[in-house]
Amino acid sequence: MGISPYSSGVCVCVCVCLQAMGRLDGKVVVLSAAAQGIGRAAAIAFAKEGAQVIATDINAEKLKELDGHAGIKTRAVDVTKRDQVEALAKDLDEVDVLFNVAGYVHHGSILATDEKDWDVTMNVNVRSMFLMIKAFLPKMLAKKSGNIINMASVASSIKGVVDRCAYSTSKAAVIGLTKSVAADFVDQGIRCNCVCPGTVDTPSLRERIQARPNPEQALKDFLARQKTGRMCTPEEVAHLCVYLASDESAYVTGREHIIDGGWSL
Repeated sequence: MGISPYSSGVCVCVCVCLQAMGRLDGKVVVLSAAAQGIGRAAAIAFAKEGAQVIATDINAEKLKELDGHAGIKTRAVDVTKRDQVEALAKDLDEVDVLFNVAGYVHHGSILATDEKDWDVTMNVNVRSMFLMIKAFLPKMLAKKSGNIINMASVASSIKGVVDRCAYSTSKAAVIGLTKSVAADFVDQGIRCNCVCPGTVDTPSLRERIQARPNPEQALKDFLARQKTGRMCTPEEVAHLCVYLASDESAYVTGREHIIDGGWSL
């Protein structure tokens, strides 16, 4: 008498096998701003799913905290410096996923934004992605397979936000860059998407709150605009990034993926 394919024994074996397989097994992932916040959460999530992760950040000391995690190698890199970005790309034989996370948030309207604020914002938020994609895209094209994820924001072309002039403009540019790369290389095995979070509870946000004249009120203001009553966690954003980095999203490219708890509704 044969064993039914629906028998409990077979189902248990299948479940065990599926649990043992990571969604990113065999993939090489490079990401920036991995020392804390969304970048750190994503690096850990990628590694847990079986990826070989090269985690970079300008903060070498903070980045070292990831050294004990299996599957993660760290390297101090300033992604606004072309020579450092190109040196990183040269040292890697291949890359499957590039996740551009590095960003800077400037507070102020256009009248409270000087040229230096504008230039710093565009350099960190947009030019760094330009440099990273330019450096790593040829490696992806060589094997006709690659996946680029860019960190954008709901504060962009998606939603106007008070006192985020330079930041929102830069993130709108990231959305445009994402769509351009996706359109140019979709027929060569390349995907490019961007993630657009709302307010994420990161160390960077907490630092900005504390820098406000009235931190307690600033926190209340941030929470008041969250329709869910709470801020997003870095881990929640990382879960979305794992999906975009995996083959499960193979038919997804050139899109803004909003994760904002309904803020943009």
